Amino acid sequence: METSRNYKNPFLDYTNSSSTTVLNLEENTIADNFKVLLTKKTKKLLQKLEENKKTWTYNDDHSIYTGIAGIANMFKIYADTFNEPSYYSKAIELLQISIDKFKWGKEMTFLTGLSGPLALGAVLFHKHGCKDDYQNAISELISLSSQVVKEHDKVYNELLYGRAGYLYSLLYVNSNISPAPIESNIIKQVISCIIKSGNIYSKSRRYKTPLMYSWHNSEYLGGAHGLAGILYMLLQARDYLTEEQLNNEILPALYYLQDLQYPSGNFPSSVGSDTDKLIHWCHGAPGMTMLFCLAYEIYSDEKFLQTALQCGEVIWARGLLKKGYGICHGVSGNAYTFLHLFQQTKDLKHLYRACKFAEWCFDYGHNQNRIPDRPFSLFEGLAGVIYFLIDMQKPNMAKFPAYTL
Repeated sequence: METSRNYKNPFLDYTNSSSTTVLNLEENTIADNFKVLLTKKTKKLLQKLEENKKTWTYNDDHSIYTGIAGIANMFKIYADTFNEPSYYSKAIELLQISIDKFKWGKEMTFLTGLSGPLALGAVLFHKHGCKDDYQNAISELISLSSQVVKEHDKVYNELLYGRAGYLYSLLYVNSNISPAPIESNIIKQVISCIIKSGNIYSKSRRYKTPLMYSWHNSEYLGGAHGLAGILYMLLQARDYLTEEQLNNEILPALYYLQDLQYPSGNFPSSVGSDTDKLIHWCHGAPGMTMLFCLAYEIYSDEKFLQTALQCGEVIWARGLLKKGYGICHGVSGNAYTFLHLFQQTKDLKHLYRACKFAEWCFDYGHNQNRIPDRPFSLFEGLAGVIYFLIDMQKPNMAKFPAYTL
């Protein structure tokens, strides 16, 4: 078992006595004193980010993942949480720049493609009465569907660069704007392509699962590039799925994936891998937690909840990564496991663990062995840590960015 990737967890695990500095046990929530500290640390890190505005951009990156649109996403949740409307204006300004200057052609996803700034922009433009910008964003977002539903091998299915990431954009818009502006038939077409592609690939390789996918010649399993992220998007689109798709396509694929879990609670990064080393949202247990919590809600199979809880145990033990603090492959992304498990179970142990990972993030930059390539971005850098700390203010409502609707 690989341990050189993580620091030894220095925190006492949850007991009533160990938790009193961060939790209000009577009200099943975060203690006021710790919430004040969360706010103070969040605003201090936000100030640090804003002081470095000239270095936000990297190679004209306007994506949600590592570009200025991701910082806009953080500004939006900051404005939502702390009632500071000036940050809506900052977010809108960044999104208008992102949409106007987006240069990447093939990417269609929320995280790395144009559909991310368009979807986030549409929600903010609608909220703030920017009618022309809103209509243009919706029209352009819908127009991208023509390249998404093409049936050829050059269109991937995974979350970061493929159809599942475009599906998230459509679902994000419809879940945040009423009445929903994206017609259901468009969403159903995207879903149909994802499932058909998974069927064809799985049959060609004779897998014991109706759905399997490949990205860059590897059959990844995690949240960013693999089966887990695709299944999670499909389950979040369950209002657009048939009973046959839910029970005959997705459910057997969930059982197949579940059977790959290591005794430690972690998952392999790809089919055929036997190295238990990556504890990241993008590869490993953190991206699985949300999937199996939702699977438990939908299918009422207790084993799915147990799978998610096992993920929590390995992340508590090995989730303080030397790689850094980021959302994609760092401590703040790993901490969302505990927030989702708390939401699912109401067990204060998980909220306590989230608070301890937040404490680790207070010392941003201190415990890491490398500086991210995009150090102020949402998924690699400081903006993501701030996003997580903002979400800690309302743990019952926290949602992993660009993954959980």
